[in-house]
Amino acid sequence: MFGRARALVGLAVARVAGRLRIAPQRVLLSLLGVALAIGLMVAVSGVSLGLASESVIESEGVDYWVVPEQSNVESIAVSAGGLQLGDVHATSAEIARDDRVDYATPVLLELVPVRDRGTGERTYVLAAGIVPEAGAEVLGLSASSLEPGDPYYANGSYGGRFTGEVVLNDAAASVTNASAGESLSLARERNRTLSVTNVSTGGGQTAGGTVPVMVMHLSELQSLTGATGGDSADQLLVSTNDRSVRASLAGRYPGTTVVTRSGISAQQVSSSNLPLAVAVAAFVSAVVVGVLFVTTLMGLEVSADRRQLGALAAIGYSNRSRSLLVASETVLITMIGGVVGIGVGLLGIAGVNRLGLAVFGVDAVAVFEPFLAGYALLVTLLIGLVGAAYPVLLSRRTDVLEVLS
Repeated sequence: MFGRARALVGLAVARVAGRLRIAPQRVLLSLLGVALAIGLMVAVSGVSLGLASESVIESEGVDYWVVPEQSNVESIAVSAGGLQLGDVHATSAEIARDDRVDYATPVLLELVPVRDRGTGERTYVLAAGIVPEAGAEVLGLSASSLEPGDPYYANGSYGGRFTGEVVLNDAAASVTNASAGESLSLARERNRTLSVTNVSTGGGQTAGGTVPVMVMHLSELQSLTGATGGDSADQLLVSTNDRSVRASLAGRYPGTTVVTRSGISAQQVSSSNLPLAVAVAAFVSAVVVGVLFVTTLMGLEVSADRRQLGALAAIGYSNRSRSLLVASETVLITMIGGVVGIGVGLLGIAGVNRLGLAVFGVDAVAVFEPFLAGYALLVTLLIGLVGAAYPVLLSRRTDVLEVLS
């Protein structure tokens, strides 16, 4: 039994080789259809792997955020009795001394009550306290208009100069009726006022619109909210172009995790369902397109080959043997197309990465892992087995007397 099957597979290989020499059009079209389908699947799966592995960075800088493990890294959460990081000024300064790091800053997120300049009513704004550096950006807001450093911290004494500088987003400027160059009154601190240095777009989006946000010096927000004890903050932002920095951050604080992001408003969290959805869509598309190509073109090939199938039946080949022969030819042609498709997918991944780098400054949109090749071959085999059903059915319907008469 196995000897006959091997002989039929060998005959299938010989027949496919003969077609490629004599009349290759339909065979090559079948190969091309499968190769394109598998190539697309490999390329899109590479993109989904890039999303899942957090390799997609939306700028040239690779931002890392150090957050407590128990915190919710899928959203920006205001601290409400949750775990925080301590001694953040000294830690961020130590990290920033690394030549691979552009800047490092703690981030404290708190709701701060301020007075509407027009009505005097209390309204709440999400304040992000940072240590401003050149090029620093948090919540989509640039901190370039803030005085660099953190003068009020004064080496931990919290007795330095209180600048009161803040940057507002459009939503915060709207709810407070404040513009650049104007001052804001705090609802709880009558002896403190804030000075608006700039108003720009940015801030997190919710179903109700943009969140009112202001960025200010960390020590000043700590003083206003009672977070000076222990020099606390919610997260640490490290901006770098070198991904090797992540390993040195992992053990910086016990009980923390390092999350890759490009700004706090553009999180890339691997728990998202998007990578899986992209991969499933690529799989379904590849199977559907591949099966349609194989079924149609191999069906035409069988119809054109009815004389040879009839001759095989006349010399004693049973329906089962002829079906196995046609199925073997179909799967063989499909597998060749799948191998070509892996190469097409590699070119697609390289092209996507090149396009991402040229247009968006992203150098790793898609990644290729070795198991993708095995995955592609398994999908190709599935396409071949499913696509062989129709050609096999046509071969079994061949009337020997009719085709040989």
